[in-house]
Amino acid sequence: MSRANSDAARMRRLKRIATRKGVTIMTILKSTPRTRAHGGYMVRDAQSKAILLGNADYEFSASLDEVDDYLSADGSGDQE
Repeated sequence: MSRANSDAARMRRLKRIATRKGVTIMTILKSTPRTRAHGGYMVRDAQSKAILLGNADYEFSASLDEVDDYLSADGSGDQE
């Protein structure tokens, strides 16, 4: 995997997109076996602080792929 496609680079790109959309990507500080298997992220509305993604069955349940899909879902063309 190249550095441009690493999870860190992907996360930086997603955070830029999230900022433009008025949401915040939150990452878990202390992982659990459950979040290590799948998850570790939540998306929160920056103004209302409401959790929009990643709190379905347990906190920080969204994967990075799910966050990417969520931010891309509206088709607004915010991809870099």
